[in-house]
Amino acid sequence: MIPADENFDGTWPFMPRFCEAAGFRQHYVDEGSGRPVLLLHGQPTWGYIWRAFIPALAATHRVIVPDHMGFGKSETPPDRNYTLRTHVENLTALIEALDLRDITLVMQDWGGPIGVGYAVRHPERIHSLVLMNTVVGYGSAGRRDLPNPVETPWFRWIRDGLPTGRTEAVLSQLGSTILSVMQIVGLERLDRVTPTFIRAYGAAFPTPADCIGALGFPLDVALGRIRDFVRAGAPGVAALRDKPALMIEGMLDRAIPPALALADFAGLWPNAPVIQVPGAGHYIQEDAPEVVVPALQIFLGMLG
Repeated sequence: MIPADENFDGTWPFMPRFCEAAGFRQHYVDEGSGRPVLLLHGQPTWGYIWRAFIPALAATHRVIVPDHMGFGKSETPPDRNYTLRTHVENLTALIEALDLRDITLVMQDWGGPIGVGYAVRHPERIHSLVLMNTVVGYGSAGRRDLPNPVETPWFRWIRDGLPTGRTEAVLSQLGSTILSVMQIVGLERLDRVTPTFIRAYGAAFPTPADCIGALGFPLDVALGRIRDFVRAGAPGVAALRDKPALMIEGMLDRAIPPALALADFAGLWPNAPVIQVPGAGHYIQEDAPEVVVPALQIFLGMLG
């Protein structure tokens, strides 16, 4: 867990806030005012990945950026299950504690399954959705013509390393392997990587015990643990289809095939806008903030 007052050489200047509604100390940022925009990170990052977005979006909206359990400045309790179900339950507790309504969800990577896992169960609190390099499964269900999400370089690496212990060994040492892992998944703009960047992303994982959340996410997919929970949310999908939506996709993603992500989105929102970013990878917030931030501002401006 990163110390509450750490600002990483001024690159993370936001006041830390904490909520214990989910039974652990969860960190979040809460900046600006207006209709809430909830930014959800993925694996193995934390709210820091949204640092370029917060000031720009907070000029017109209330921007909330939580760190999932086991990430960033949030606590990593050793006795909790680090599964999609648990993360959705944690998000539910935070949203209810802050009484957020009329929410725009902005989701990347595991932020997508977590955010949509919440949205299908509580559509009355959702105003609109933005998906970025993520897949939720509801729009591509039953499509045999699409890439298999567990056959990407990232998930092959996860699965092939399980019998030898390599997967756990690498993901249990993220304090030192963080940049290598992000490159495997899809970080393209290495010219933008600085010592502060590496320190900020590695700081949450000083020991193997601090890495259990980061290990839990890929195992949820590789071992098929998310299937029943995702299927249980299917009845709520219809309530999301008429809500405004946007997809912004980094086309060099090595964790989630772009063809799958785009088809999954179009299956739910066939007439919604899609922005493809050719030079960006999975971590599109780092690779192309100069494209994504203005696109979000325009989208939010059109929504009012």
